Amino acid sequence: MSPRAGNTGPHTLAFVESPVQLLNVLEWAHAHEHTVGAGLTLVVLSPIDPMTRGQLRRMAELAREDGHEVRWEEARGGTAAPFHTIGGLAGLLRRADRVVLGDPFSRYVQLLLTITKARDLVVVDDGTATMEFVAQLARGERLVRWHRKGGRPGPRDLVFAPVSSAARKRLTPGEHRAVEIFSSMPMDETPDGVKVTPNTFAWTRDRFGPPRITKGADMVGTSLVETGVVDGDRYLEAVRSLARTHGATRYFAHRRESADKLHRLAVETGLEVVRPDLPLELIARRGPIGRTILSFPSTVVHTLPLALSGTQVRVAVCDIDPAWLTENASPRAQGFLSGVTGTARDVHRLSAVTAV
Repeated sequence: MSPRAGNTGPHTLAFVESPVQLLNVLEWAHAHEHTVGAGLTLVVLSPIDPMTRGQLRRMAELAREDGHEVRWEEARGGTAAPFHTIGGLAGLLRRADRVVLGDPFSRYVQLLLTITKARDLVVVDDGTATMEFVAQLARGERLVRWHRKGGRPGPRDLVFAPVSSAARKRLTPGEHRAVEIFSSMPMDETPDGVKVTPNTFAWTRDRFGPPRITKGADMVGTSLVETGVVDGDRYLEAVRSLARTHGATRYFAHRRESADKLHRLAVETGLEVVRPDLPLELIARRGPIGRTILSFPSTVVHTLPLALSGTQVRVAVCDIDPAWLTENASPRAQGFLSGVTGTARDVHRLSAVTAV
């Protein structure tokens, strides 16, 4: 029997496009168990990337084990896929009492928001992007991902602008609409009327661990090269220097890191490249994990200390040297990355390593 069989509550529809978003929906459902009950349907808007799909399938299994309904949508399987997906979800959207979403910057999600009549909207973490979303919502700005901010809107941005504007209005609390942000991220600005609930990773700690801790160090990868923020050669040299200084032996790859970069990294640094089958918070909590976890500015410097609370694991974050940034990096990039590091709690801060 389902762990939640017999429970009732308002019907909640959640949309996720990444494993971390799905994890945070499960954390939100755990924190709101008395109101969610058995009424959560998780819709996976599946991406094309094989590693992301694999992690999402594993996370979907965990969601089903918790008693939640999971609906897998091949949302990007061809030109007509978005139309079929949105058409097939329209009825569910109109009937849902509450909608939970993980990426308010997603055009897919923004389109879905124009259909729903739900009076309760919830945004769960999609990594550090949540910090930028909250700040933009508080200032009434258009929704733009941090690594693209400062650039000129492209033709697609201009065409989609009315939908993006409508989505931002839907995510603004009103007389007949409540908005909650469920987050482990620090927030300097909170939009008026928005309820902020802390994500403490209680579900993760209840479900996994405590881990076996090894004597060495592990390193966490980042997709800053793939997003065009950091130069690939500078990044590789920084990884090599950090691994040598701290005795790291494993490199947990980000799901968006390219195969060519990872192959080169393994050959030139000697690190064992690990492609996790679950979000790193769960991998670390299951163990084994190094006594020190090395990271560049990213979501995990905020989430891993929470997931590993009560253990002896130390999270150390290395600053991004401005010299590593590409000439195409957003003017906002350095300040945002410094903010990610500077606001992290319970981490050891490392100065930027020299990457020649």
